[in-house]
Amino acid sequence: MADDAQNGRRFEEALAELEGIVQRLEKGELPLEDSLAAFERGIALVRSLSQRLGEVEQRVEVLLKSEAGKLLLRPAPEGEE
Repeated sequence: MADDAQNGRRFEEALAELEGIVQRLEKGELPLEDSLAAFERGIALVRSLSQRLGEVEQRVEVLLKSEAGKLLLRPAPEGEE
């Protein structure tokens, strides 16, 4: 299965798909084979989203480094935690 981020898929779209999968699985109305396929797709999405978050975190850390190489940690503004 191709990586969603490499296909130009937005993080938010992949997250929305994952949320939809979780909702369908929680209802328990899918046949076993469909549930398994949905679960497998959900796992693939979780892995892709986690990888993307890690990449973004690394980019943010690079952007926050001072010229001396010291990491500048700043608290998130209220409401953005």
